[in-house]
Amino acid sequence: MILKFLSSRLFLIFLFPFILGTLTVFSFQPFNLSYINFLILPILFLLTVYAQKKSKNTYRKKPYLLNLFFIGYLFGVGFFLSGIHWISHSLTFDEIFKFLVPVAIIGLPIFLGLFFGLANLIVGPFLKNNFTSIILFSSSFAFMDYVRAKILSGFPWNIWAYTWSWKPEVLQSLFYIGFFSFNLLCIIVYCSPLLLIFKKRINFFLFFTISLLFFGNYIYGSSIIKKNDKNFTELNLNLENSIYTKIISPSFDLKYNLSNDELSENISNLIKYSDPDKIKKTLFIWPEGAFTGFNFEQIKEYRALFEEAFSDNHLILFGSNTAQESSDGINIFNSLVVVNNKLNIVYQYNKIKLVPFGEFLPYENILNKFGVKKITEGYGSFSKGSTYDTFKYDNLNMLPLICYEIIFPELNPNQKNIIVNISEDAWFGSTIGPSQHFAKAIFRAIENNVYLVRSANKGFSAFVDNKGVVKKLLKPNERGVIELDVPIINNSKKKYKFNLIFFVLLFTCVSTFIIFKKNE
Repeated sequence: MILKFLSSRLFLIFLFPFILGTLTVFSFQPFNLSYINFLILPILFLLTVYAQKKSKNTYRKKPYLLNLFFIGYLFGVGFFLSGIHWISHSLTFDEIFKFLVPVAIIGLPIFLGLFFGLANLIVGPFLKNNFTSIILFSSSFAFMDYVRAKILSGFPWNIWAYTWSWKPEVLQSLFYIGFFSFNLLCIIVYCSPLLLIFKKRINFFLFFTISLLFFGNYIYGSSIIKKNDKNFTELNLNLENSIYTKIISPSFDLKYNLSNDELSENISNLIKYSDPDKIKKTLFIWPEGAFTGFNFEQIKEYRALFEEAFSDNHLILFGSNTAQESSDGINIFNSLVVVNNKLNIVYQYNKIKLVPFGEFLPYENILNKFGVKKITEGYGSFSKGSTYDTFKYDNLNMLPLICYEIIFPELNPNQKNIIVNISEDAWFGSTIGPSQHFAKAIFRAIENNVYLVRSANKGFSAFVDNKGVVKKLLKPNERGVIELDVPIINNSKKKYKFNLIFFVLLFTCVSTFIIFKKNE
């Protein structure tokens, strides 16, 4: 009876792929059991090949291509259901959104699963038990990951490459080939155990070669990290090639409608935690969301507190709402500002990648009529920033990224020598969300070969070096301060065209499959 159920179409096409998909969450942060993908992805491949053959006899009464689609689709639904269910926690802070919790938990995976379904549908009919089918299978899933990262404002979350975020030794090739090429190679490596069960002897040689390249990459990465540490130790850093930075993580509770007294208390606490030394030149990094619901003009009313605590040697960076007049009226931005001790803005960046429904409401004029608004405090949507100028200060050329923007590899102007990311991770509570969010920051540091400084309220605040090694860390809900002389790295190397590299690699994989298929 059990064997009959396990071999049934219901189990093999619908239930089993869904179970496999849900298990993938353990390969990402905070679990970091990457090695389970050496089992999960090969099983998905074999299941697709098996269903393809079965569809010609046992399942012949059912739509052939639909079987292949459902295997990938249900796998994707499970993948996203277990991997991003924490998003629903952001809907619990306002009573009017709680009815949307089931939509976030179920609706998002149902939609995002389509990318996996299409990936499997495209290549499923052509797969056989051979190496060229492995690279075709990997190419399809890597391409759909790329598409997912680009269309409908993009959502490159929990892409397979991120399963190695805990092992910076594996990640050093990111700087040369880029994120999406690395992701494609990851999928191929995860599928490589299939070569051990394919019949031809050459497959054992191919598996040995891939294994050798994988461990060679690890050894190379390890040597790069050791050399990097040695170089910075020998530099004897001073203020000419570093900037003394303090990251403050206040661990404030996320709360709508802060009173003026609560705002004053938050500012006072941030200043207290900062513990500024008026003589020492310092950059203070405060998180996004510390002054939620208040705009910068309201914060300026507390200028006296800043003038008393800080000096001309200090700059303070934090997140704030800002307003700007335009021909269309008043635009409200989610901004990162750098201010001096007199609360004068010396630099402002307006967030470009806004969170759909979180910071702006698609079809706002229509949805507002039904009482729907953006999730963050206030009714109107934030306006999108238009320019991406870095902050220049002495030798510093800083790239700002606000919260969600850290997940996008393409937000990387060439002229920069440090990345600063501020975030409000209290939206995700004690879920796995903050861990997954922080993993993306490690990749951005390596891709750009610069130090990354991150301040997150109730998230991971950290200094991450240019090779993805976490130097100092504050965990979620951990209130405190970390400080470091952050090296300012002069990137003289040519910036590689990562998208071009990805598509050349993709074209090579598909061409290899076509050539070998013709030879068969």
